[in-house]
Amino acid sequence: MNPLQVRNLTKKFTSTSTAVDHISFELKRGETLGILGANGAGKTTTISMLLGLLTPTAGAITYFGKDFFKHRSEIMQQVGSGTAYAQLPTQLTIFRNLDIFGRLYGIERKARHARIQELLEKLGMWHFRNRKTSGLSAGEMTRIILAKAFLHTPSVVLLDEPTASLDIDIAQTIRRFIKEQQGFGKSFIITSHNMHEMTEVCDRILVMQDGKIIAASTPYMLAKSTHQTTLSLMVGNNIDKCVAFAQEKGLKHTIIRSTIEIEIDEQNVAAILTELASRSIAYSDIEIRKPSLEDYFLELQRKRRKKPTS
Repeated sequence: MNPLQVRNLTKKFTSTSTAVDHISFELKRGETLGILGANGAGKTTTISMLLGLLTPTAGAITYFGKDFFKHRSEIMQQVGSGTAYAQLPTQLTIFRNLDIFGRLYGIERKARHARIQELLEKLGMWHFRNRKTSGLSAGEMTRIILAKAFLHTPSVVLLDEPTASLDIDIAQTIRRFIKEQQGFGKSFIITSHNMHEMTEVCDRILVMQDGKIIAASTPYMLAKSTHQTTLSLMVGNNIDKCVAFAQEKGLKHTIIRSTIEIEIDEQNVAAILTELASRSIAYSDIEIRKPSLEDYFLELQRKRRKKPTS
């Protein structure tokens, strides 16, 4: 049984404003599912409904085979959540904040304190445990919110923009922590604008646009669906020969001074290089750039801007 099933989930804020439009998907056990989309695509609204913070206009949410709205309290004992935009009571220390949440989850005192220490140490925040949250930076607050999300050892974790606006080193610490938790068989849903992050941590990605799911696949297959591999060759005086070769083969190419960039299918890279060698077309440097999730997303946005409005 999959830990989460969503069927025809819809959220209308007004009769003419539909934030989420009849989306359906499943989260598999041990899977990390990313939700990708531009601002306003419906990502946060979807997460909010999955946490019971917003009431759907229509549709069904099922966790562990149980209706979410009939068994919400029971289900939330197995679900963790966090966002880079969350806040905690500012006059309480980090430890006190987490201790209160641990009590709410019914965790026994000794186990609760051990779990708080374990999580804060992994996130590099144990030495700040007696600091009030009012003085925390964005990166420090995010790490505390993550500790809260994992405090009760949930089976499913929903993270909305967990590394938004964070420094590179802090974002990497958070990604490393998430990947470690993945090793324990937990299921994740993550939204993010960071394409590298989505590629690194997600098994599968749902692409949302205007409240609908318009694509669902692995990061690799989404990237490959839009862009081919780019073969970049620094050819110097052989530039004219390379251009003639690309034109002969019908390959899309771009000239940048003494470098030619040729778009080809990844499986044809070796054949192209072999044929260039057979024609005595030498190059002094080579770079093979595979398509990325960012390429896919940028192409998606370009197509959307070009789409005529009714």
